[in-house]
Amino acid sequence: MSSAVSAELAYLSATDALAAFRSRELSPVELLTALLDRTREAEPVVNAVTERLEDEAYAAARESEQRYLGKGGGELRPLEGLPVAAKEEQPMEGRSITDGSLLLKDEIADFTHPVLQRVAEAGGIIHIRTTTPEFCAAAFTQSKLWGITRNPWNPEYSCGGSSGGSGAALAAGYAPLATGSDIGGSIRIPSSFNGIVGFKPPYGRVPAIAPWNLDHFCHDGPMARTVADCALLENTIAGPWPGDVVSLRPKLYLPETFQGAAGAEGLRIALCVNLGGYPLDPEVEANTRAVADALRGAGAIVEEVEIGWTLDMIRQAALAHFGGIMGPDAAKAVEESPDLVNNYIRTFVEKTTGGDLSFLDGLHIEARIYAELGALLERFDAMICPTTAIPALRADDDYTETKVVVDGVELDWYLDMALTLPFNICSRVPVLAVPSGFASNGVPTGVQIVGKTYDDEMVFRVGAALEAVRPWAYTAGRRPAL
Repeated sequence: MSSAVSAELAYLSATDALAAFRSRELSPVELLTALLDRTREAEPVVNAVTERLEDEAYAAARESEQRYLGKGGGELRPLEGLPVAAKEEQPMEGRSITDGSLLLKDEIADFTHPVLQRVAEAGGIIHIRTTTPEFCAAAFTQSKLWGITRNPWNPEYSCGGSSGGSGAALAAGYAPLATGSDIGGSIRIPSSFNGIVGFKPPYGRVPAIAPWNLDHFCHDGPMARTVADCALLENTIAGPWPGDVVSLRPKLYLPETFQGAAGAEGLRIALCVNLGGYPLDPEVEANTRAVADALRGAGAIVEEVEIGWTLDMIRQAALAHFGGIMGPDAAKAVEESPDLVNNYIRTFVEKTTGGDLSFLDGLHIEARIYAELGALLERFDAMICPTTAIPALRADDDYTETKVVVDGVELDWYLDMALTLPFNICSRVPVLAVPSGFASNGVPTGVQIVGKTYDDEMVFRVGAALEAVRPWAYTAGRRPAL
């Protein structure tokens, strides 16, 4: 296979790959080879992979190849032969489960996450596992265990976190699909920084594992380079699971195809630029407004709105929540092994423990936050807003001392640059994160499409319309210069 052909296959969409498999123009083995070649080429710069499962992946690809040839028995499955990158946080039986921490470097999982089970049962091939920050507790991806994962578009910048390895792998052409999880923006921040598509499902739509399935901020979800591919993976992993009491019945199926630009016709869409109190980088704001203009051009009725939130209100709710769940868990690690944990974990503990607000106080604030959003969304089909206030964080900084400055405003904590936390607080709303353009530093920017509670189909409809009228990098043939 020539290097030019291999490079082009690395950015083939999942839906196009399935069509090529069915027509026998491409085999799963050929696609896997192209992706692994691309991984070996770019990985010295990107550093997004914790483990390659090459032997198992090739065995599965050969089995899928036989299915497409009508040999060996077995019907074609929804993801038949598609390579999928898996976030290392999601356990695979018999394999490492470190959460990016030296404290867990020898831990081996004794079960497989339901999301990864469903990928395999659908014919997907998990060929690589991807990096996270320690305990998935940062909006960048670096750790003492794995080093720094960089943004394929500009390696001086971060790929985001905590599903940063999955986001970077998609951007770099390692896989057409990837899994992620999101407790404060961990799917959506990497989606913005890497110029990809990520979905934070509403709480309970995709099963999770105990005890985190009981944390309403927590969501496992799909990541991809196109809206259709993201929907394909979401349809695979969603649905009730006997191990998760909050997993929803019946299973929701998203449409296999969307209406494209016509899907925006007549929709009422709210544009909320700063979510009440977030300062915003001018380039991020300009790209967000360009998205709104594109939807207007497609026939949507877009109205700019304000919401009665403040950044302090959002921060208080989040810190009360994390202070009751993640904070004490991280504090135990810092106390027992202070030299092994990353500095940003110590900062996370300082921020989330010892505060004056109880978990119950936080719930009261959460209720006020949703009351504002619920009333606003009652008037609209969906809302769009930026994903992050800045194009990206620096890759080599852990932001334990550095202050993020946005349009002249110094933030109290670097995480205040993410406009994602409100929708973990309002956890039943679906949010599709899609690209909005590029900043002058070469890094992508993004917007969130927020729907009414459990109205998943609408955010995909809006995303597909936007993709049709304002194609982003990968659909327009633009690639990182790695």
